[in-house]
Amino acid sequence: MSININIEVVDLKFPEGCNIILGQSHFIKTVEDLFEVISASIPGSPFGLAFSEASGPCLIRSDGNDLELKGIAEENILAISAGHCFIIVLGEAFPIQILDRVKAVPEVCSIFCATANPVQVLVARTGQGGGILGVVDGESPTAVECEEDVKARIELLKRFGYKR
Repeated sequence: MSININIEVVDLKFPEGCNIILGQSHFIKTVEDLFEVISASIPGSPFGLAFSEASGPCLIRSDGNDLELKGIAEENILAISAGHCFIIVLGEAFPIQILDRVKAVPEVCSIFCATANPVQVLVARTGQGGGILGVVDGESPTAVECEEDVKARIELLKRFGYKR
């Protein structure tokens, strides 16, 4: 059997200052469950989410409490055009605040990335559709941290309240 496959690079687009979570899930109920988790975990923080349905009408399902971020989530999922994937676009919040709860949603299979960095999604395209192979999250490292870098990292964590 011969399969034609193309690999495409999709640049995600989201506003500076926002964070995203990109993952794979398996059921239409993903949208409702993710909405509930995000709303309960970071009340009042603006967000939008979108999910790509992989069977039936194959629609992009979406929700959120911010119309702009919801639209951005929809545009990114449409650009990826792969089955059963989702994106959450967070404003005024960080993935670390909800990531464990997102991973605990029964429909969520895996997380590709959670970041504010530029993201490129590697998508395989076949005659059946598209699938996410992986992501390029940010840039490549340039060096190993030195003692001064360690101190700066610890100070940053203290400022965020993660270290005393």
